[in-house]
Amino acid sequence: MPAAGRAALRAGVVGNWIDNVHVFLPLTALAPALAVIAGPGVAASTGAVIVIAMMLGRPLGGMILGRVSDRLGRTRTTRIAITGTACCALLIAAVPTHEILGAGTIAVILVLRFLGGIFVAGEYSAAIPLAMEWSRPKRRGLMSGLILSMAPWAQGSIAFATAGLLVGLGPQRYAAWGWRLMFVVGALCSLGMLIYYRYRVVDAPVLHRQAASPAHTAHSGTAQASSTHPADSRTPQTGPAADRPVAGVREVLVGRWAPAFWQVFTLMSGLWLLTNAVVIMLTARLSTDAGLPATGVSVAMGVASVAQAILMAVAGHLSTLTGRRNLLVVWGAVAALAGPGLWWATVNSHTLGRAAILAAVLQVITVSAYGPVSAYLSERFPSEVRSTGYGMGYSLSLIVPALYPFYLPTLERAVGSHQAIMGLVALGGILVVIGALCGPRLGPSDIDAGIDEVAHASTRRRALRVPTSAGSR
Repeated sequence: MPAAGRAALRAGVVGNWIDNVHVFLPLTALAPALAVIAGPGVAASTGAVIVIAMMLGRPLGGMILGRVSDRLGRTRTTRIAITGTACCALLIAAVPTHEILGAGTIAVILVLRFLGGIFVAGEYSAAIPLAMEWSRPKRRGLMSGLILSMAPWAQGSIAFATAGLLVGLGPQRYAAWGWRLMFVVGALCSLGMLIYYRYRVVDAPVLHRQAASPAHTAHSGTAQASSTHPADSRTPQTGPAADRPVAGVREVLVGRWAPAFWQVFTLMSGLWLLTNAVVIMLTARLSTDAGLPATGVSVAMGVASVAQAILMAVAGHLSTLTGRRNLLVVWGAVAALAGPGLWWATVNSHTLGRAAILAAVLQVITVSAYGPVSAYLSERFPSEVRSTGYGMGYSLSLIVPALYPFYLPTLERAVGSHQAIMGLVALGGILVVIGALCGPRLGPSDIDAGIDEVAHASTRRRALRVPTSAGSR
């Protein structure tokens, strides 16, 4: 693999860790300081609303910057997105407290988090498909697992860093100014990655071939494989925007790639439900229900994140051996059957050790299923619409799960506090199973080819099963 390909893979892994540092910062780092930042009367749900603000920005970023990535190139879009993410983090670090702005403090943070969500979505909609386009066929699953395992590694990093600062500075100094250090460090990491993308990373050869021959790539029965010969790295980094084929949001939602999108949407909706239940909701319930102190919650979630990260990388590589669909179906079924009981046992733990162990097992059997998702989503959409399909499939599906603060109280009143979340865990696992069963097999022999060849082959098989639909397009 040429040096540019290795650089893109390294950037995909490290860059996703940095992206998720920005995603998870409010969940753990901001929570112990909210009473000082927003005032003593701040609502208990404010922390969750701040997290949701970024989640709601991500669908918009997936649509806008995913489309930009397909037209202007992955690396150029990634640099734009990284710059925006860093600026939002620095502005949050500088936001005045409620003593100066009153309720405006939370309003400013919510706006910046929403904008940050747009830029973060732009990063993963461009940088992750770029890494998958550079990956060799037999390594796409492993690279997918390594890249997405950066989410729990980031969560664990923030959890342990927050616990360390709380111990080192003390709760009062941490709440006064220590939390700002976390956002400054996140912004500096982004700026370092921006420099790396500027000088080391270029678009993959498959994107250049698609730009040079859009008609062939979009409609040929046999797409070219994405082999990466060292000579390919000499291809110009980006082609003129006019050379890109015309395909976008409409084609993904209701056009040629709609079957792939809605199948991915179902699968990802299940994974987002699981994420919210066993990461965001669990973090809050370990404090309120299990009675752990803030430092104990950080340690328990940090331990769980490490276990989740290791198994997520394993799951990505395992999907290459078992097939993507088989692995997702089995993992979703285990999550639906065993997840609810494990969640109940975890939030009823009253010791740090028990809570940490059970939280780790819970996250392993549920959200470690993300392992093959980067490869899977990239293999479902060809290069001319890959970032758009990836960004929308990954982001639009999180809207309903992210709005849980608005419907969870009603569910809790109807069935009980624990039972409501246990039901969401079961539903998440079921949706993963349904979404995976509705998609292509993507077995070991199917994915042992160039990424565009895999994407077009699965589209052709779908067209053969539904000839009238294919003909209407």
